[in-house]
Amino acid sequence: MRIAEEQDLDLVEISPDTNPPVAKIVDWGKFNYQRTKQLQKNKRTAKSLEVKQMRFGLKISEHDLGVKMKKVIGFLDTGHKVKITIFYRGRELAHRDVGFKLADKVIADFGDTIVVDQTPQFAGKQLNFVIRSSHAKAKNA
Repeated sequence: MRIAEEQDLDLVEISPDTNPPVAKIVDWGKFNYQRTKQLQKNKRTAKSLEVKQMRFGLKISEHDLGVKMKKVIGFLDTGHKVKITIFYRGRELAHRDVGFKLADKVIADFGDTIVVDQTPQFAGKQLNFVIRSSHAKAKNA
């Protein structure tokens, strides 16, 4: 403590659990500033995973389905999870099986490139399921 006072610096305890405790003589203001800047830099470089959403109507045409599938592929390539929602209108609710067939078609079209995180589930007037890229896990591991 005497050496730290002579140099007009602070004595910071680094590892209090060791025997003897480890301490370091530093300028606390400068040390804290650098630590804050490092945390901000780490936060900027960290990739935030979002869940993107794509909505399909029950009577979607083949072309429109293809356009939306390309958009989903773009989301998957950037590493996002994608929540796909198939929505029902009016009397379409009587034909729930058509929505499940569409969901199976979407999953089959992607093949081995995706992993289904949440299987198709019917909730209210919507059929929802979540997919992610199968090679994204290999990149992160």
